[in-house]
Amino acid sequence: MLHRIDILQKNEKKKSRRAFLKLAGYGMISLAATGLRPFTDPLFASPEQASASGIGFVPDLDLSLIAGAGQDAIFPGDPTGVWRYRAQVHKGNSRRVSVLPDSYLGPIIRSNKGEKIRIRLVNELPEETIVHWHGLHVPSAMDGHPRDVVGPGQHYTYEFTVANRAGTYWYHPHPHGITGPQVYGGLAGLFLVSDDEERAAGLPDGSFDIPLVIQDRTFDRDNQLVYLSGHPMERMIGFLGDRIFVNGKPDYTLPVSTGAYRLRLLNGSNSRIYKLAWKDGRPLTVIATDGGLLETPVHRRYVFLAPGERIELWADFSSDPIGYETALVSLPFDAGASGGRAMGRGMMRGGRTPQGPQLPNGAAFQICKIAVTRAVQKTHRLPDRLSEVVRADPRQAVNIDRPRRFALTMGHMRWTINGRTFRMEEVADDEVVRIGTKELWEFDNTGGGMGMMRMMDMPHPMHLHGQQFRVLYRTGVTHEGYVDEGWKDTVLVMPGERVRLLTRFDDYPGLFLYHCHNLEHEDMGMMRNYYIRTS
Repeated sequence: MLHRIDILQKNEKKKSRRAFLKLAGYGMISLAATGLRPFTDPLFASPEQASASGIGFVPDLDLSLIAGAGQDAIFPGDPTGVWRYRAQVHKGNSRRVSVLPDSYLGPIIRSNKGEKIRIRLVNELPEETIVHWHGLHVPSAMDGHPRDVVGPGQHYTYEFTVANRAGTYWYHPHPHGITGPQVYGGLAGLFLVSDDEERAAGLPDGSFDIPLVIQDRTFDRDNQLVYLSGHPMERMIGFLGDRIFVNGKPDYTLPVSTGAYRLRLLNGSNSRIYKLAWKDGRPLTVIATDGGLLETPVHRRYVFLAPGERIELWADFSSDPIGYETALVSLPFDAGASGGRAMGRGMMRGGRTPQGPQLPNGAAFQICKIAVTRAVQKTHRLPDRLSEVVRADPRQAVNIDRPRRFALTMGHMRWTINGRTFRMEEVADDEVVRIGTKELWEFDNTGGGMGMMRMMDMPHPMHLHGQQFRVLYRTGVTHEGYVDEGWKDTVLVMPGERVRLLTRFDDYPGLFLYHCHNLEHEDMGMMRNYYIRTS
């Protein structure tokens, strides 16, 4: 059992590019009053201690990942100032690290399940940062908790063995209070994992395996990125850009052959939700979600994709003639308050109008065009079976009679989880789990507030660090466009919904995060720690 210990936490002197993102230092905590626990634990080592813990660690892939400022010629005229990752491979196959052509996005890192990875993060930014490996199952000290941030000129060494199934994962900054602007500035990249099961499925590969990172951005007349306007309601809702980007490019066109493709889609936006569909009405064929391949392909007329979520599509153009064009689009839907139409008056800059953003959440628009430009003789066949997915048996949960409930609500103009906001090294009694167990967790978005607060009912994409989970069921207002099959690490919870999931805590004790992946909500404190204890 964990002991309650009063400690003086570090004074986190976080400085941001914007005054509204400044954080106050932490002082002495009254644990008796709050029931919260700050921890001193050898797992929470300094960067130097964390890297030294890997004595005898021999990596298969060893690289430096440098976070710094740069410029990108996105539009004619002045180049756009961006923040970007770049990589230097020290050991291993350099072809495992590749870049998206003419893109500000970070390099794509490829690995195989079971490989040992060493990544040295070098911070050349003017502010502190840390990297989170979104979806990867790694030890606490390797997960990118904001308590491990490093300042300008400092570094952090990650060493871990890839334990995940084959799938599409990604990495991005995770400093508390400034994750939104850092990701928005360009800091994000894909981490792709392969394994024997994936290879046996015979999926399209090489030039027929294509990543599509979807984001929204806003620019001023000088081609510079515009983030929040300063209106407080904009943070409450989340940032919405007025241009749709794919792989770091506006007005993106994907040229394809008359064959089958594996399209890996990541919603890398700060807060925008996409309702994906094909313009020509053909169904979406989903072959994978956050945690890798599904057991069998799933067909949907449309699919919701929330910030942080990934899906993989089987897209077959073998029956389409040369010159045929279609598009990946986002269909209209009711986004409630997250549509941003009622953000108040006076928001005239950065693509905003008195009624809200020019491109509200839930609006209809084209994401990218698909153009059939060439013929191929050979194409792939969609497998009837893709992988073996472990069944979710809720009877294995240690808390089958009392699932952990996490209410997603607003209080005092702040988004909260069970009425709490983030504190760096605190965890509540009901946020402590035991290693080696399976549990039922339930995210409840049915009671956003009273009176005027009901107008702020919003979707919340909930992300669990360190673990994958299986969605058991939803109650409330559900949609055809959910793909809850397979393993996931991020789940969209719409207003009026409750989502129950089964997750497991097999190994890696320590402190991990769970939070809303609307990055502005996360930065405001809609994030909490959970602690995996060993006994």
